[in-house]
Amino acid sequence: MALRTSLAGRVQNTTLPKTHALLPLLEAVVNAIQAIDARYGDDVGRGLLRVRIERAPQEAFDLSPGPGRVPLKPIVGFSVEDNGVGFTPENMASFETLDSDFKSELGCRGVGRLLWLKAFDRVEVRSGYRDDAGSLQGRQFRFSVTREVEQVSVPEDIVGVGSVVSLMGFKKPFQQSAAKTVEAISREVFEHCIWYFLRPGGAPDVIVSDDDGESISLRELLDDSGYSETTRATLEIKGEEFDLLGLRLKSSARNSSPRLHWCAANRVVKDESIAGKVPGLYGRLKDETSAEFTYVCYLSSTFLDDHVRSDRTDFDLPERVPGDTLIDEPSLDDIKKGVFAEIARSLAEPLASAQQAGLERMHQYVSTKAPKYRPLVKRIESLGFSIDPSIKDQDLEIELHRCSQKIEADVLAEGQAVFAESAGDKPEGYDERLAKYLETVKDFNQSDLANYVFRRRTTLDILDKLIQSDSDGKYAREDSIHELLFPMRKESTEVGDDASNLWILDERLVFHDYLASDKAFKSIAIADDDSMKRPDVLTTRVIEPDSPVLTAEGKKLPLQSIVVVELNLEFS
Repeated sequence: MALRTSLAGRVQNTTLPKTHALLPLLEAVVNAIQAIDARYGDDVGRGLLRVRIERAPQEAFDLSPGPGRVPLKPIVGFSVEDNGVGFTPENMASFETLDSDFKSELGCRGVGRLLWLKAFDRVEVRSGYRDDAGSLQGRQFRFSVTREVEQVSVPEDIVGVGSVVSLMGFKKPFQQSAAKTVEAISREVFEHCIWYFLRPGGAPDVIVSDDDGESISLRELLDDSGYSETTRATLEIKGEEFDLLGLRLKSSARNSSPRLHWCAANRVVKDESIAGKVPGLYGRLKDETSAEFTYVCYLSSTFLDDHVRSDRTDFDLPERVPGDTLIDEPSLDDIKKGVFAEIARSLAEPLASAQQAGLERMHQYVSTKAPKYRPLVKRIESLGFSIDPSIKDQDLEIELHRCSQKIEADVLAEGQAVFAESAGDKPEGYDERLAKYLETVKDFNQSDLANYVFRRRTTLDILDKLIQSDSDGKYAREDSIHELLFPMRKESTEVGDDASNLWILDERLVFHDYLASDKAFKSIAIADDDSMKRPDVLTTRVIEPDSPVLTAEGKKLPLQSIVVVELNLEFS
């Protein structure tokens, strides 16, 4: 008894993320290229493939648009026309067989037509082909979930071999997520099918256009990319072979990030940015002539062909495989490590230049803006520190802070280990290990001191600006200077040690026991006074129990006293 298949059920169970809204179109384009290959063999230059974007007609009640760019009309469908081999009886039989293996040697799984119905209401196909006797035959049919494959009378106007596949009724969720312009759609088609353009013999001419007359040739996109082949390498990772094609693209605002494209069945399945994954590989690199380029690579393998998901949006591979397993297949992490090692080898000179530029950027920042890291620079470099030479100051500060924290954590762990070995008989090499540990601690002490001095210098620079007049001869408000010294209407119990700059007035004020800033005597805990007068700064210091004293100028300790600071800023 033969098993029955529900087309509606298969379509419902087919996955198509909205982020891959154009994948059904891309599948139709790949089918057309394969049909051209089947007809012309190595002479694919004779092939022609046209992709037409069908847009909704302009509504009669639409008003003239305001200033700015005219909004694009919504996309309602696509037509893909080719002069390939056509829907021969063998191709038609394969189309009517779900999960067909007719073109399995090309990586096809017979599920592309399910993606069509996932994103479109219906599909119409017109095709001409040669029969065994060489006579031209025609074929026309419709394809939908409700009516499945519906044959239509043979068209009488078939004049040549080839096919037109019309994807109609673009469903709104996918329509809204898809690229809109001819240029954006052309680039998506090009990037998905780039393997065909880079293979020996190249690809047929592919032209993308819409109702408004805009037209783009994918061959021109290939020429405009200014690519040059850099590497073709074969990697072996856990017994599986992978082919890596590396390209240098002419840099532009559009392709400024290095990317890894994962391929299966001769098309791109997914891509990811690899900026920062290889030391020195961030944005643009420079070749031996100092010309800028962006590196992209394409990874393919029969292993990836076997593990691509049926919807061709990802791979059924684990990110990483912890511990020992019975099946020693490469994980995605294993594959990436092999790919990154090959990239580092093939781009050794440009990457070395980029790494050197990154180190110079770090040294410049440390010298001019962050001297606190100067004692740690060598240790930071020993961690393999690598940054984008164009990194912003705030991002560089975060990276340096992260490295210094790692070094400090390692130092703390090393200190615990060293002091644990200090009791009893000391192991061989203990003195050298202790000396190395103390040297690192010394570097951190110098870093803390540099940070301390730099912070004070910055604070004084701010104060200097506050006490100067602006271009209109006006000065900063008194409360701005007060806030710099100590936050207003706060007590010492509410403010951390690093939130005040009392040392500007007197270094000894830093070591206070109690401080009130711009608070009324009535609300000051140590004052028995109902006055609403507010001293700018009131501070005490306990020398002996129950003896609040603030050290004053002179050699003799005064009687119990309190020092009050009153800011009276007058400028002439």
